[in-house]
Amino acid sequence: MATSTSGTSKRTLYRLTGVAPTVDAMFDVLDPARLEAVDAELHVPEERLGVPALLVTGGFEQPVASWCGEINRTTGCEVSRPVNRSAGLLMLAVDGEVYAIGYDQGFRLVPDQVKDRRFGLSFVIRRVDPAQIRDMVAHTPGGGRTDITLVPGGAPVWSLGVQEHAQIVRRLGGRLDGIQLTIAQDDRTKISSVEGGTGLRMRLGIDAPDLVADIRAIAHVLRDEAPVPELEFVEHIVPVKDAGLVKRLEARLDAMLGEEPAENIGIAVPSDHWDDYDAARAFATKVHSTQARLTDDFNLEYVLHRARVQKAGTRFAALRDGTVTLYAHTRAEKGDVLWASSVLRWIEAHVTLGARRFFLMDGHWYEIGEAYLEAIRSQVERLITGTPSVDLPAWVLGDKERDYNESVPDLRPGYVCFDRDNVRTALHRGNGVEICDLLSPDDALVMVKRAKGSDALSHLFGQAVVAVQTLLHSPEAGEEFARKVAAARPGRPLPDGFRPSKVVFAILLKDGTGLTADTLFPFSQVTLAQTAKILEAWGVEVEVIGIQATAVPPSRAAIRHLAA
Repeated sequence: MATSTSGTSKRTLYRLTGVAPTVDAMFDVLDPARLEAVDAELHVPEERLGVPALLVTGGFEQPVASWCGEINRTTGCEVSRPVNRSAGLLMLAVDGEVYAIGYDQGFRLVPDQVKDRRFGLSFVIRRVDPAQIRDMVAHTPGGGRTDITLVPGGAPVWSLGVQEHAQIVRRLGGRLDGIQLTIAQDDRTKISSVEGGTGLRMRLGIDAPDLVADIRAIAHVLRDEAPVPELEFVEHIVPVKDAGLVKRLEARLDAMLGEEPAENIGIAVPSDHWDDYDAARAFATKVHSTQARLTDDFNLEYVLHRARVQKAGTRFAALRDGTVTLYAHTRAEKGDVLWASSVLRWIEAHVTLGARRFFLMDGHWYEIGEAYLEAIRSQVERLITGTPSVDLPAWVLGDKERDYNESVPDLRPGYVCFDRDNVRTALHRGNGVEICDLLSPDDALVMVKRAKGSDALSHLFGQAVVAVQTLLHSPEAGEEFARKVAAARPGRPLPDGFRPSKVVFAILLKDGTGLTADTLFPFSQVTLAQTAKILEAWGVEVEVIGIQATAVPPSRAAIRHLAA
């Protein structure tokens, strides 16, 4: 028998919920029909693993491959080839949690209803390098749109264009960022990639002690570590857990299913079965019927029709209890089954209760408004730094904005004031474009604003977008700005081909109120988050700082001393 010479292999690990950490409980959760289909053999390797464990082995056999009949008709050649796919499933309990690993087709034996749907994703956002994201699947509620992004070489998460407040990340992959695993024991450069959605796909130890140790290391990360700041928005979308609220949402959807047309109801392919969806050639759907409807794709119209003819109060249950079976061949025979699930997993629906908005996806309910606000707040907290990269003086409360900007170069040598010193181009005639209020010694564009309301900050954020866009796409503007800097800062011109790399928003709130996510105007939080998303997608870092206020202006002597 051939064995692996490596100490690890790439596998998909699942965490199961609602399963007691015993061999009997592991067996009870398995589908008897599926076990029979693979002619399953059971093993209990507890002694070897040192933890409760159950191993299921078998195979999916098909006497004649599905393509044989077609090739006979096409070529006239009599061809008869069997299909025999092996299946292995290892279930083990580590520290009270039950996990499962599929080998070859063994993953099909893991019951969907007990999978922790966010297990893999929760690990990845804690341990993947946000600058090395290699793949992302993000779903936009409404319209059934799913964006799949593949970047084999890796890219920063901000460059992928995910809308943190409007999309749900369903899978994420990238380069692991430092964790003690079997793969790293001899050579840390071997740590390459990890993918997380429902399951967690990565290289795991093959030897029993190594596998158990790797699972414990993963559990430690989930238990004790917070998501990396750039990816924490992923966890703001969580299922609604209030049982009473879930019942109200189900009742509202039940009523919507009786309407014609049924608005705000669409299709969403189950996130952990994209491969099966791509491979399927026939879909058999049953909704409160004895006969299945066979189609070449999931047929939403048929599902909605079957729901509509049910009695009020039973429509939601009809979808929950209905089934969708995917087949690898149009003949849709028993040996062609790829996967079967509840119809509910294929439905996306929007429901409103008063001013609150919810949606159903993958069989779970989510609240849109709460997730939106949490995502916005999290991003604002990330942008507002307590350790500014620029050193700005306090603002004398009696001074106007222009007075403050013009005083900064005297108080902080190295800064240049460009307040109202606009750049004019063929496109920007008239007043031109204000590139920044201040240019820092390290060439960050500093935008300054004293704001008593959100309108002033909206203007500030818009100014930054226009300024950066102008410098990035107008050589004429870049050349004129470079000339202005060279004249104002002799001996320290901008580097050739200057592209802005950082924008700093320096804000004085009202009469000196400290700048935090709590004190920033709510509408400004939304605008700031959107502005940062745009600028970061262009490769420009965004930082937000509060300017301290003072009632006492610095003395002229102090100014002369600082300038000397």
